[in-house]
Amino acid sequence: MYGRVNLDSAVAAAGSGGGCSAMSAPPEGVLEETVVAVRVDGNLRPFQTDLPINCDELDCLGDATEERPLLIAYHLKDLRDSNVPPFLKGVPITCSVVNTERHTTRSKVRICTLYSVRLTHGEFSWTVKRKFKHFQELHRDLQTHRMFMSLLPRSANQREPLLGEIPTLHAADRTRRTSSKQKHLEQYLNSLLEMSFCRNYHHMLEFLDVSPLSFIKDLGPKGLEGSILKRSGGHRIQGLNCFGHHQFCYRWSRRWLVVKDSFLLYMKPEAGVVSFVLLFDPEFRVQVGRSYTATKYGVCIQNFARTLIIKCSSYRQAQWWSHEIQRLAKEGGREFVSPHRFDAFVPIRENTLAKWYVNGSGYFADVGQALEDAKEEIFITDWWLSPEVFMKRPANGDHWRLDQILKRKAEQGVKVCVLLFKEVELALGINSDYSKRTLMSLHPNIKVMRHPDHVSSVVVLWAHHEKLVVIDQSVAFMGGLDLAYGRWDDHCYRLTDTGCDGSETQGAETQPKAQEPGPNGSEHQNGAPEGEEGPQDLRDNRKLWLGKDYSNFIVRDWVQLDRPFEDFIDRNKTPRMPWRDVAAVVHGKAARDLARHFIQRWNFTKIFKSKYKHHFYPCLLPKSHSTAEELPFRVPGSQRARVQILRSVDRWSAGTCESSILKAYIDTIDNSQHYIYIENQFFISCADGRSVQNGIGDAIVKRILRAHSENKPYRVFVVLPLLPGFEGDITTGGGNAIQAILHFTYRTMCRGDQSIVARLKVKMQDRWREFISFSGLLCV
Repeated sequence: MYGRVNLDSAVAAAGSGGGCSAMSAPPEGVLEETVVAVRVDGNLRPFQTDLPINCDELDCLGDATEERPLLIAYHLKDLRDSNVPPFLKGVPITCSVVNTERHTTRSKVRICTLYSVRLTHGEFSWTVKRKFKHFQELHRDLQTHRMFMSLLPRSANQREPLLGEIPTLHAADRTRRTSSKQKHLEQYLNSLLEMSFCRNYHHMLEFLDVSPLSFIKDLGPKGLEGSILKRSGGHRIQGLNCFGHHQFCYRWSRRWLVVKDSFLLYMKPEAGVVSFVLLFDPEFRVQVGRSYTATKYGVCIQNFARTLIIKCSSYRQAQWWSHEIQRLAKEGGREFVSPHRFDAFVPIRENTLAKWYVNGSGYFADVGQALEDAKEEIFITDWWLSPEVFMKRPANGDHWRLDQILKRKAEQGVKVCVLLFKEVELALGINSDYSKRTLMSLHPNIKVMRHPDHVSSVVVLWAHHEKLVVIDQSVAFMGGLDLAYGRWDDHCYRLTDTGCDGSETQGAETQPKAQEPGPNGSEHQNGAPEGEEGPQDLRDNRKLWLGKDYSNFIVRDWVQLDRPFEDFIDRNKTPRMPWRDVAAVVHGKAARDLARHFIQRWNFTKIFKSKYKHHFYPCLLPKSHSTAEELPFRVPGSQRARVQILRSVDRWSAGTCESSILKAYIDTIDNSQHYIYIENQFFISCADGRSVQNGIGDAIVKRILRAHSENKPYRVFVVLPLLPGFEGDITTGGGNAIQAILHFTYRTMCRGDQSIVARLKVKMQDRWREFISFSGLLCV
């Protein structure tokens, strides 16, 4: 049996006892779809862009009176083309001029006044700073626009917005006292905001610093927005800033900048597409001045992955932007810019709903049900993903098959983003290309990216080994279980599965019956596409592992994954290999932390690989932690726990460096009092400064020697698979992979001067047996 405890994204938790509907996209009434050509794994092929929002959904967005869904961020162009106003319907907008600042111009003769305008729209409040000339420019634009619109033919329902005159600004009255002018400007703006014709005009929106992203509750407070000039380059990514050429060759581009409580982004106003997202992290800095930006009125914004330089229109605007960005980072984003335990990217989350899983039966069932409950987003990252794996067993139809679940949710408007490890094909047979092509062929709302490119990123011996499923950024599953063949198991650890034992397991009673063939015969009753072989009639199925899911990778590794329902070993002669593993689910802020990690990796991959730069693959936005406790659903059996998300990432995988998992392991070993239990798929440690770097084995030796010197009882239990999970006949020496893993495992345990046993023998001779034992799980 194979299992693991350490993960690329891990939760450190100590539990304590205690106890919007989906958006659809029907074929009728949908805006015109666009077909684009994008490169997928080197081949140019046509793909549909995101299905546009239909007319009913656009009306619902325009009629929203309380809040807007996050899905708006994926349809900015549709909203712009359909003239959906960014404001909440029926919610008043009020303004007050709260402050004035007087300063001289560059000539030092003329004195100007800068007005601070405080605006409120429902629960959103924000401040803009404008000079009197900005009010004049707005007034001229509104007058021109009204005159132009009056010349166009209009229907009866279009005449209403033009009724009423635009209030007078008294632009020529410069003798008015500052206090009375301040009051007059306040009345002027409030009068304009009561007129829908003026309120929704794009120059008014720019004056108010408002965009379609302004009033999405899940993105947090309104924040800071505005039009800026952005300098190209600045990425701190290997290969994207070759020889620092962006220090000399760059261009300035007009962008709309949005700063929220834990991130900032910029987008192209004319395209309606988010171009880049910069997350706040401990390296986040904001600096102003020519020495940092090499430009006049520049602001330098940087985190671990990028140095972004923007250009403002004046010195005061640059200072204002710098001050507001730093304020938002310190107030709403302080959890992400401050250091935390184990140097992790997020703090400990108290009182978090969480649940542990041992083995895949309960985990798969809960993941499948959570996917069904998704309303907005589904994030999945796996080392290996099998699209045809069943989430609830025994399968009596294809309703609980992973690819069919994702297809249903995508058809309902849910955005599905899948990030897969791209293997070295000569070394591994997991065929991530097949998984990607299969999922992306189901629906345009399913996006799949693979990472890394081993040659261009100079990554050969490293892998993304994390397993993560995030639902609506509110519920997140993580652990050691891929949604793949061979991972589903229960406490029985069955060695055979012929379908004759009548076994029933969790979730079987809830499955709908198999679907009948469609009238045109285009699909089998199991949902397999025409031309592909599917399983037999599943209505009376009793098998738990169908096709490739019945496996014994010691006897034979997986082959022909594009024929998922065919057995590749004889289940009447060869026993299956059981699989033991652990996982967990968390809710609320801890789930938002895991979503933030996925978003960081997804956006990094989109930037790093040129094939993913097309807007078909969207930039993802993290939800604000201010709404994290508003859970759409809860996983049954969850209890309150103290949780912290830990991870292992490097520049090649996420654009940043963190080893909080390793630090947590070492800290746990150092502070353990009585014993340690380690159950792992691999056990390779004892740093020698050459081929092995991690110090888990060194920490174990140090802790045992301390117990020995203090003459206190202490024990370390290490449980490993009897053989590594690679194909090979051990009677003939095994394959190269088996031999390599066994070499480093024995080297860690008992062979060589650097091994645990050898180092303990130096201090305690044969008494080391009283402190540590190594056990192997016997498998056939």
